[in-house]
Amino acid sequence: MPSLAQLATGSHHLLQGNEAIARGALEAGVQYCAAYPGTPSTEILTTLAGVAKEAGLHAEWSSNEKVATEAALAAAYAGLRAISSMKNAGLNVAMDTLQHINLATLGDQNGALLVVVADDPQSHASGDEEDTRWVAQMANAPLMEPSNFQEAYEMTKYLFDLSEEFQIFCWLRDYTRLAHARGKVTVGEYKKATRKAKFDRTKMFTPYIAPPKHAILVEKMARIRERFEESPFNSYEGPAKPELLIICSGSGASSSRDAIEELKLGRKVGILKLGTLWPFPSRLVVSYMKKAKRVLVVEEVDPYVETHAKAAMADARLADAPEILGRGSGHISYVGENNPDRVIAALCKIFDVTYSARTPEYQAKVEEVLGKMVASRGLTWCPGCPHRASFYAIKNAIKRDGRNAVVTSDIGCYTMDAFPDGPQVTNVLHCMGGGLGEGCGFGQLKQFGFEQPVISICGDSTFFHASITPLVNALYNKSNMVAVILDNSITAMTGFQPHAGSGRTATQETTETVSAEELCRTLGCRVEVVDAFDTKAATAKLMELMKDEQGVKVLILRRKCELLRMRQEKTLPYKVWVDAEKCKGDKCGFCYRILQCPGVAYDKQSGKARIQEALCAHCGLCADLCPNKAIVKEERA
Repeated sequence: MPSLAQLATGSHHLLQGNEAIARGALEAGVQYCAAYPGTPSTEILTTLAGVAKEAGLHAEWSSNEKVATEAALAAAYAGLRAISSMKNAGLNVAMDTLQHINLATLGDQNGALLVVVADDPQSHASGDEEDTRWVAQMANAPLMEPSNFQEAYEMTKYLFDLSEEFQIFCWLRDYTRLAHARGKVTVGEYKKATRKAKFDRTKMFTPYIAPPKHAILVEKMARIRERFEESPFNSYEGPAKPELLIICSGSGASSSRDAIEELKLGRKVGILKLGTLWPFPSRLVVSYMKKAKRVLVVEEVDPYVETHAKAAMADARLADAPEILGRGSGHISYVGENNPDRVIAALCKIFDVTYSARTPEYQAKVEEVLGKMVASRGLTWCPGCPHRASFYAIKNAIKRDGRNAVVTSDIGCYTMDAFPDGPQVTNVLHCMGGGLGEGCGFGQLKQFGFEQPVISICGDSTFFHASITPLVNALYNKSNMVAVILDNSITAMTGFQPHAGSGRTATQETTETVSAEELCRTLGCRVEVVDAFDTKAATAKLMELMKDEQGVKVLILRRKCELLRMRQEKTLPYKVWVDAEKCKGDKCGFCYRILQCPGVAYDKQSGKARIQEALCAHCGLCADLCPNKAIVKEERA
């Protein structure tokens, strides 16, 4: 397949939702692209960075989402079209900036700013199911949500134009099942953008002196609302006077169509699909609600559309108002993703019909077979992952220290410590940078009788993203804590994106490497660096640092992510095998039960441990730690 910038006008392609957004941005003339990697949004910037040189774009992995948004905003102020993309959790980081942009406006230099936020219903790769649609309303930003891949592409182009016309940033809501699935997209004409950046020094952009600016913004949103009332991104399908009207957005559209088709309710049920969510097209919604006695709202996570539909109906003061069903009535769940089964269940309840995709006998047989054949696989670190060694050392140090240290952590591959199949050393875990921030607090409780050591964990990418500020705070406020930076040289969790400490940019160009240890030493921290696989040294050094109660100490446990190392070196470090005579099998089980490395398993036939060649990274960690010296590692020639 040719690059995204080389797709021929009018050609059809199976594009991932994030790729469709990227192509739409290219056709819209985007020139500045900034993001911080976060599933499910990552591929938008990855795709744009892949064509940056041929398309003349600037594409960067920023230190965090707030910086990405502010950098893109600057490009818009200079007259360029810019995009900032992030996941739902990343929006929290960028909120401060986003709340002010539209009061200040983007100016009249023809710049534009599109913010894409990818929500993650079902929390596939997130800590929660945060519904970001409410924030667009708070920020007074036009919000659209595509229901398919073609719409993702088309809405992206449309919102760039809308942003430029009204001099405000616009918002596109992405979501997991759109971002990471593929569908047909017919692309339009792409021409390389040639705008020159220039800032008008006679202008000032600030939200302050807010009342008159707020009034102007309210008037703009009123004009956009009128457009959204007539928008082709909102559509109706079904009978002229349905018994039931489904109002839906995003993935709710395809789920509703499938459910109606499966139950053969096409003559009874109509679908009003909304693509414009803020300003909410109230008149349009009311005009269709008048035609039905009952309304079912199908959307993901919060009752956003449901709340606005009820408000629209109340404002309209309908004499014969329909009953609105959805989350409030219990017909649609507050949690999880949309799917046809959920809509089918709601329709069966509404129309008092029964439905079964399979006979009870068939379903029972399926469950019986699945119970026997499908192995449960929990989330765990990859074979060879340095975090397995790091947490082994941390756990040992805490045990040997004997003072019941408190461990705070944040978001990265190391988060899997807190999952059921992890060692569960972590005590407190919230968000990026939270480990060091919460460590600041724990480390200042001595005057209240607190005597436990404090260990605060972050990754190398997270250190640059959100941990430097709490580290400064800990130093300034004399917090007693050990900050442990797990440095695997990459942003591994989201797909091996580079960061400020990796020496490469988003377009793979070499750049200055920001040294975490030099930065920490410059701030005044005691800093120690240990190979993560040297668990004895790591354990001893951590114990030493916990006993040192002179403020903030930094321990960097450094070893390259094994998947990254394998890609770069294309070799296995050692030959690793099990000495069956020394292995005690289930009497020990250290390698597969305590270390829990997927590369080692219990062999039922021999009653011993065995190396799983298809999974083993041959890193040698299990050989170093095996209490019976039953696992052998040998240097490769």
